[in-house]
Amino acid sequence: MDPHVAARTLSRRRLLTCGLAVAGTLAAARIVAPSVARAAAPYELPKLPYEENALEPVISARTLSFHYDKHHAAYAANLNKLLEGSDLAGLPLVELIKVSADNSARLAIFNNAGQFWNHGFYWNSLDPKGGGQPKGALADKIDASFGGFEKFKIELAAAANGQFGSGWAWLVAVGDRLAVRRTANADTPVYVQGVKPLLTIDVWEHAYYLDYQNRRAEYVSAVIDKLLNWEFAAKNLAA
Repeated sequence: MDPHVAARTLSRRRLLTCGLAVAGTLAAARIVAPSVARAAAPYELPKLPYEENALEPVISARTLSFHYDKHHAAYAANLNKLLEGSDLAGLPLVELIKVSADNSARLAIFNNAGQFWNHGFYWNSLDPKGGGQPKGALADKIDASFGGFEKFKIELAAAANGQFGSGWAWLVAVGDRLAVRRTANADTPVYVQGVKPLLTIDVWEHAYYLDYQNRRAEYVSAVIDKLLNWEFAAKNLAA
């Protein structure tokens, strides 16, 4: 088997099975990912839902500036360049991710499309007034699925800290239950049938290294406690 195909297949299998052993532009609704997902190429960088200094002191304006203006912008630019003259140009972003997944000939497209989508989703998984605990139906789902909010926090942190190398930790809905998943590099749950992403934590080093150096666990803990956007997650659950 082509090594790229094997890697993508393994990554997808891990996404589907990993529960951890320890157990598009924002509108008024503040949900950026669906709007970005419907956009046709050329893909435009979505506006941040807050100022670059709004997440301080957890995430500095310097980190957010590099992360958004350099990394996220580069994924958009690279994706548009890759799609020039392609029969895939103009596809909605999620459809583009689906048709390029597990295809070695389209690996560069998948990587840039996945990262473009993931980052749009990540910005909205964070809120300057976030953190704390969710309420309502989402809180009930977390209690039923994890045995309580504190157990959920432990599992989400374990996924984020246990991801070897670059990747993402996710809270997802799988049928009537919630689960924690992790993906490597540019992989994303958006194309996996039956899995609905609710929020994510970026654990690529560029997401935290200027502020925390190698202390990923400190970054993850601060994001969970102070920035997670439970309103965004609840709206994704209800969608």
